[in-house]
Amino acid sequence: MAEPTPPVIEAEKPPVPAPAVSEGADPPPAPEVAARRWSPPKLSWTAIAIAALLIVAGVTAVLMAWRVWPFAGTVQSTENAYVRGQVTIISPQVNGYLTSVPVQDFASVKAGDVLATIDDRIYRQRVDQAKANVASAQAALANNPQQAASKTATYGSQEAAVASAQAQLAKARADYARIDSLAKDGFVTRRDRDAALATLQSAQAAVAQAQASRTIASEDIQSVKVNKGGLVASVDAARAALRLAEIDLANTVIRAPVAGQLGEVGGRQGQYVTAGTQLMALVPQTLWVTAAFKEAQTAKIRPGQKASFKVDALAGAKLTGVVEQLAPAAGSEFSVIRSDNATGNFVKIPQRIAVRIRIDRNQPAAARLRPGMSVEASVEVGD
Repeated sequence: MAEPTPPVIEAEKPPVPAPAVSEGADPPPAPEVAARRWSPPKLSWTAIAIAALLIVAGVTAVLMAWRVWPFAGTVQSTENAYVRGQVTIISPQVNGYLTSVPVQDFASVKAGDVLATIDDRIYRQRVDQAKANVASAQAALANNPQQAASKTATYGSQEAAVASAQAQLAKARADYARIDSLAKDGFVTRRDRDAALATLQSAQAAVAQAQASRTIASEDIQSVKVNKGGLVASVDAARAALRLAEIDLANTVIRAPVAGQLGEVGGRQGQYVTAGTQLMALVPQTLWVTAAFKEAQTAKIRPGQKASFKVDALAGAKLTGVVEQLAPAAGSEFSVIRSDNATGNFVKIPQRIAVRIRIDRNQPAAARLRPGMSVEASVEVGD
């Protein structure tokens, strides 16, 4: 670049003395002053360089702000984004009349705080009844050893009866053998022989009866042993019923499962509610942003990338976050009725894929976020 030519300034001429003027003559005309040329001050190369850098920085900032070339591909944005949260519907697990609802609309609660109570008189009686059933089952189980001992003693008695019957049978056989021998020789009448035979047969029947009674006593012992398992199961069943009754009693007090803020409270004192009746909604403190990007925009979106979003309800306040996950499928795949493009004219419609953005901590404006708020999300995807 050629150096600019400095302006030429004419040198001032010495003043010309005015000619003498005679008395009564006209004064001579004043001498003309030569006009001077103006020129701007000379700029240094440093000032020119600083000005050029400021211009380039300003143009770059404008291009980045408007996301135009060459910065168009570094950030992906969408207005189809909303603040989300795990809204929990609070419902009772048991039926009954509400005896108290100590919370109000939009109240902040901690985990374990009482939200409502249900009349528990019936459930207390069920607990008492279950405790009585447990005691009865335990008593029956405790009586099992005595029953086993009694049956064992009975079996021993039947063993003795069998031995006695067998001894009587042996005596009857011996008596019959002697009488039968004497009857053959004519020393005993036939009547005596028949009486001895009847005694022998009676002894044989007594042995059979004693053996049968012994078998019954043995089976009774086995029955007592088997019945013990049933009694143990009865005790377990009674205890399980007691635990269920205690759970139902505990469920008459409805507590907050997590810390958060309540929505509108629908339950009122004296209202009859059933299991599953919606009483109120609880919004926990953990929130995130779900942004639906067009499928082409997600080509370079990855978990861990920095993100930001502007909240309409907060006068466009800008918050930051980090990409956590991308949805496993496009939103249309989760719809109840899917579109069928197998017939008719086909129009290609870009699908959208949801991206979950974790909100960074220590942002004062984040405390004012509410699920359902509309935001404008952006993700820095790099070059």
